[in-house]
Formats: sequence, C-alpha cells, structure tokens
Amino acid sequence: MHKRTVAELSRALRAKDISSLELTEHFISRIKKFDQKLNSFITLEEEQALNNAKEADKLLAADKGTALTGIPMAHKDIFCTDGIRTSCGSRMLDTFIAPYDATIVSKLYSAGMPLLGKTNMDEFAMGSSNETSFYGEASNPWDLSRIPGGSSGGSAAAVAAALTPVATGTDTGGSIRQPAALCGVTGVKPTYGRVSRWGMIAFASSLDQGGPLAKSAEDVALLLNAMSGFDPKDSTSSEVQTPDFTQGLNNSLQGKKIGLPKEFFDQGLDANVQNTIEEAIQEYRKQGCEIVEVSLPNTELSVSAYYVIAPAECSSNLARYDGVKFGYRCKEPLDLLDMYERSRGEGFGVEVKRRIMIGTYVLSAGYYDAYYLQAQKLRRLISEDFQKVFDEVDVIMGPVSPHVATKKGEIKDPISMYLSDIYTIAVNLAGLPAASIPAGFAANMPVGLHIIGNNYAESQILNFAHKFQQVTDWHRQMPKEFV
Repeated sequence: MHKRTVAELSRALRAKDISSLELTEHFISRIKKFDQKLNSFITLEEEQALNNAKEADKLLAADKGTALTGIPMAHKDIFCTDGIRTSCGSRMLDTFIAPYDATIVSKLYSAGMPLLGKTNMDEFAMGSSNETSFYGEASNPWDLSRIPGGSSGGSAAAVAAALTPVATGTDTGGSIRQPAALCGVTGVKPTYGRVSRWGMIAFASSLDQGGPLAKSAEDVALLLNAMSGFDPKDSTSSEVQTPDFTQGLNNSLQGKKIGLPKEFFDQGLDANVQNTIEEAIQEYRKQGCEIVEVSLPNTELSVSAYYVIAPAECSSNLARYDGVKFGYRCKEPLDLLDMYERSRGEGFGVEVKRRIMIGTYVLSAGYYDAYYLQAQKLRRLISEDFQKVFDEVDVIMGPVSPHVATKKGEIKDPISMYLSDIYTIAVNLAGLPAASIPAGFAANMPVGLHIIGNNYAESQILNFAHKFQQVTDWHRQMPKEFV
C-alpha cells in the first residue's frame, strides 16, 4: 500500500478495496519500524490517527467526503495543532501544546485526512540540513549518513521512505523544494498568500509559505486544492480564487517556452547534477517545448538580500519568546532581566541565536538604511528580473540545489550552508510559486528539477511536472532499505 500515490490510494478507498483504518495502521507500523533510523518524526499521534481514520471510514461508507478522505498525512512541526505539541524543532517550545489548529491543519482535517504526527525540522525553520533540530538531525533515506535537507527535512524524509503518503512543509528560502530535491520527492512552494499562514509559527513573515510534499505532481495538486484559499484570519492571505489544480495536469506542452537562466548553470553547480538536469530538460524538448536561454542578473545578490531580510524578520518574530507566557523558562531566575536572558540563551540553539543577532544588528539605528533598506531595494530588482523573463517564457527551469545531499556535519561554515540555497531564495524574495520534482540521480543520490512559474501559476507548474512524470518513473523510485 505504501508504494501507491495519494491519487491511487484515494481510488482504492472509494472502491472499498481498503479502509482508512487499515491504511493508517499500515503507515503507523512503518513509522514504528523504520523511524528510529530516520528520526523524521518528533511526535507520533497513534490514537488520534486511528480515531480520525474511523471517522473517515464512516464518510467513505456513506459515499461522502473528498478525494483526500481517509488518506493519512503528517504535519511539519511548525503548524499549531490543538492539543498536540508544536515544538518548531526547538527546546524553547518543547513543552508547548497549541490551543488551536492552524488554518492548514483545520482544512486538511475537514478534507478527512487522519493525522499521523508531527515531523522533524530545523529549529524554527532556520537551516538547510535539518541538523539544527533540538531533537537531533533527520537522515536521508537514500543514505542514512547524509542530510535530508532543510528545514522541512523530516517531512521530505518521511515521504521518501513511505512512512506517510504526504506531509506539509514550509518554504522561507527553499525549505520545501530543497529537501524534496535531496530526498527524491515532489514538493511545491505556492505563490505567497495562496495558502494561509495563520497558525504557522513565523520565521520571516514576508517570505514564509506553507505547501505540500508527496510522491507526484498529481498528489500535490490534490493537496493544494484542500490547502489553498483566502483566510480572513491572515492579513497576507490572497483573495485570488482557487482553481482546481488537477484540471490542467494533462494539457499539452506543445509550443510552450522554458527559460534556462544562465546564472543557474555557473561554475558553482556540480557537473553530475548539471548533466541530470540537462537530460531531464531533453524530455521537454521531446514534448514540443522550446528551450530559451534567459538571464536573471541579480540572482547572485539574492543570498545577500535574503540573509538581511530573513534575520531581520526573525529577530522581530522571535522577540516574543521571553520565558513569560509560554515556552521554555530558565530555573530559579535572579530577576526579570536574568529570566529573559537565560530563558532565551538556554532555549534557542546556535543557528537561531546567530540569525537573531544578525537581524537585530541590521535593524538597529545607524544600520537600517545601510543594510535592511538596501536589501529591500534588491528584492524589488530580483522580482523585476523574473517579470521580464516571464514576458518571454512560460516557466523557468534549473537545478534546485548545486549539489546532492551532503554528509552530516560536512558543511561546518554557515556561509557555505547559506549558499546551498542559491537557486531557491530568489523565488521567495519575489513571492513566486515553484516546484521540485525528481529528475534522476547523481552519485546515487536524488536530483531535483526546479520549475518556477509566474504569480498564481501553480496549475501551469503542475502541468509541466505531471507531463514529465508521465514519461519517467523517478518519482516512483524508493530507497531499497525502506521498500
């Protein structure tokens, strides 16, 4: 059962070939059997999942529900879940039990999806490797000595190892697409505002966006149908109407134009990864697409701009964690100031502290204009670059990561870690939708193909992804140890 896609499981459930309870029990047993190797889950919610499954079976028996009813799933542990720990991968929130559900959580409950549990992640979504988690790093199921990517590494690893059919993630600078690429699954970062951020614990509010990870583009389309839509509780939520993302999956690609930015194929890209991407793009030529070289001249500045803007917003958002109302509190504080300082010092990890300090610095008097304001100007230039290219092409393609998954602990310099997001960060700065789909292997590790679309062009991105997956089987490959 675990080898099937969400779409296939949905058909089996509606045909009464399997029950949601059987399906949920199957995935729970796989989590118990395999997750000690992966560490992809922080919290397993067995009792709740089984109760959810029984309710889903009642709906299915009455021929009610949605295409997702009865399909078990997992949430990245950054989404608030009523009555269930929401830790953000941090000691700071290790004991935090959310008193409400995030909008994404309530939407997927309403769709009839049993919740298996909460997945591992870089602390407060700050990282590209899943090595900053308070609960220990997750492993890549293709090679347990390697990282799964971050910050949604637990979600990507769990889907790749078929411990869950689908999981949610969040993408601030590439944190859905990069782990999807490194683990060989399909992940989509929607247009900023397409999916509600209410109840998603904030890292950088102008960049964060929730989205799905699954085996296939069709699966992701089904999830986006349920997750998307205007939310009056989220001031950044878009009122653009949500289409049925499954409708255009099979549209012809004949005559479509694909832009390949020359900046994405520079000397920093691993040669084996480049060859894999170029071979994948040849499949689009066979389907009648025209390949055009384009330029995004400000790409090289995106990392610099991002690592001013994101830490600045992080510094502001994480100011609330002071040991007073919720979260970690130090023992026996001497006074109020001591409680603030020790609670934050002991509750946050090294990477979170680094970003808070950078953010506080760039927002401070005398430096705001020199750093933060300049970064926002660069952000506008980066966005304008994309719009000029989209006047010429339908989508942009390239690699997601400059290399395959690295060994745990291999990248020790934070700057080198930040540069691993060079191809993904600009998309977040521009607020655009993008996907990573499995494109093949390099050095026996998965490689992801990056598909970037214009604002609210998720349907077009998924069309390109689905048509590729109809003529390849990279998305159906599984790590041997987890078959």
